[in-house]
Amino acid sequence: MASKSLYVGNLSYSATESALRELFAEYQPTEARIIADKGFGFVDVPEENAADAIAAMNGREVDGRAINVSEARPRRERGGGGGDRGGGGFGGGRRRW
Repeated sequence: MASKSLYVGNLSYSATESALRELFAEYQPTEARIIADKGFGFVDVPEENAADAIAAMNGREVDGRAINVSEARPRRERGGGGGDRGGGGFGGGRRRW
């Protein structure tokens, strides 16, 4: 059975993985992860339940906060070394006196 990962944002900082799993229980979550001290997490649900979960849960008030629920996007690669900023490091352009 294929699953989809859903992003759940604007969570209370006191939210727990078990509470997140319980919140999405109707959609048969297979996994729930909270990103500590960031106010968001992820819930994996069967692919056939993902659209219903997003429609029903997005904007729902939980602990006094309207949560944001959407399909999770793949994590972007972080550039690790400053990269090439062009200009050769010599200031580029003409000097004006």
